[in-house]
Amino acid sequence: MTPNTASADYAALLLRVTSGALFIAHGWMKVSLFTIPGTVAFFESLGLPGVFAYLTILGELGGGLALILGVATRLVSLPLIAILIGAIWAHAGNGWTFSNEGGGWEFPLFWAVAQGAIALLGAGALALKLPVLERGLGKFA
Repeated sequence: MTPNTASADYAALLLRVTSGALFIAHGWMKVSLFTIPGTVAFFESLGLPGVFAYLTILGELGGGLALILGVATRLVSLPLIAILIGAIWAHAGNGWTFSNEGGGWEFPLFWAVAQGAIALLGAGALALKLPVLERGLGKFA
């Protein structure tokens, strides 16, 4: 049995909107709860350049919004996978389950795979169509 196009489009919609909402929540948490200077300090404590904190916040907030709107979905998913690989690395020493102290790496791994699925599926239903992006990016719009 193969899914019909409509059900695949709505599955892609559900996946991209929920994923986008979670990215926005995580990005906003870095701004409002941990603060930008606190997030920069955390990244630096891991041995990463502080600029990676800014890029991560921008990626999570901007990428999350782009996913929700369905704009450049396939293209947006790729840097989000990179952010999630970084999260897997940052949490690797804490064990598998995210309930471990410091959070494990199970959720970042799951969301990285989900982003891979979004990259393969595309925007799905109810995506914002921007002709300039569609011309420039083709199927990645």
